Amino acid sequence: MTGRRRPRSRIAIAALAASSLIGLTGCGLYDDEGGGGGGSSDGTLDVVASFYPMAYLAERIGGEHVSVNTLTGPGVEPHDLDISPRQTAAVADADLVVYLKGLQPAVDETVEQSATGEVAEATGFTSLESHDTEEEDGHDHEGESPEEHAEHADEGHDHGDEGHAEDEGHAEEEHDHGEEEHDHGEDGHGHDHSHDIDGMDPHIWLDPSKYAQVAQGVGASLVNADPDHMADYERNTAELVEELTALDEEFTEGLAEVEGGTFITTHSAFGYLAARYGLHEESITGLDPEAEPSGARIRELREVAEADDVTTVFFETLVSDETARTLADDLGLETAVLDPLEGITEDSPGADYPEVMRANLEALRQALGAA
Repeated sequence: MTGRRRPRSRIAIAALAASSLIGLTGCGLYDDEGGGGGGSSDGTLDVVASFYPMAYLAERIGGEHVSVNTLTGPGVEPHDLDISPRQTAAVADADLVVYLKGLQPAVDETVEQSATGEVAEATGFTSLESHDTEEEDGHDHEGESPEEHAEHADEGHDHGDEGHAEDEGHAEEEHDHGEEEHDHGEDGHGHDHSHDIDGMDPHIWLDPSKYAQVAQGVGASLVNADPDHMADYERNTAELVEELTALDEEFTEGLAEVEGGTFITTHSAFGYLAARYGLHEESITGLDPEAEPSGARIRELREVAEADDVTTVFFETLVSDETARTLADDLGLETAVLDPLEGITEDSPGADYPEVMRANLEALRQALGAA
């Protein structure tokens, strides 16, 4: 590539094909406030990602053709990120912005007001769900046996071949760009501001099947922004989707014998994972990791833990574990890490998305009695 490349408003995108591995490289610069910024001066595509799961997709698919800067630095809790003027300028100058609407309000506002290049908004590439941890599937779980939980968890979640076929069909339907032109909306930059996720769970990357759908959307956006390297982006996307499909199968097989099992987490980040694999998540604080649980919620969790033979209270690396440990000590339960993959640090149970997800799988198997 020579010089900076601005995205085209419309381009036909061919179907995605199979490929070789492009490894994950470093994710740019971080300013004094803990987030990334800055542009590309080496002729690569300048990509700004909101936080780690979006940066991982951009890095894996873009490979050597992209320079990725991440707004949320390692160890920074992404939900409460504040955007600096430098980061705002980086968003405005980026060839492509990859973000997830509804998770980081400051990022949403900055992209809405400042982005001028291609925008890949993750929730536009897959369907969203609402995961209310206290009444997740419309049933009152208080006092239920594990078998009753399993019956309720199964409703609406067919995890056999039919369920996977539906997901693959959804991915093809959402992302079949073979002969169609990619519609970028009225503003010409790929912005879709009509997608309302109020009340919906944004943690889609913790379901590998949904993450694969987002990967396809990011791949298509990279092609739009840099059509000269279309073949590489398509190959890298196809390979990543294949890897995520294999990871989904690992989870399906690894959790099959504990389907219907209940686990307790710090905050409600694992609703998609639980729904995908027939489990039941109960969280201490709901969707907000910084919220304080009420006394009534703690009492409910005690009842759930007793009724469902819960063995472990999970905490995470970027949020204080004090409440989780207090609850576990009160109930005589174990504690362990279940990482929501909102950022990678030296305390993470793996170096990248696949490693941490596999660590999560083993932690769940251990806690639910499958290991």
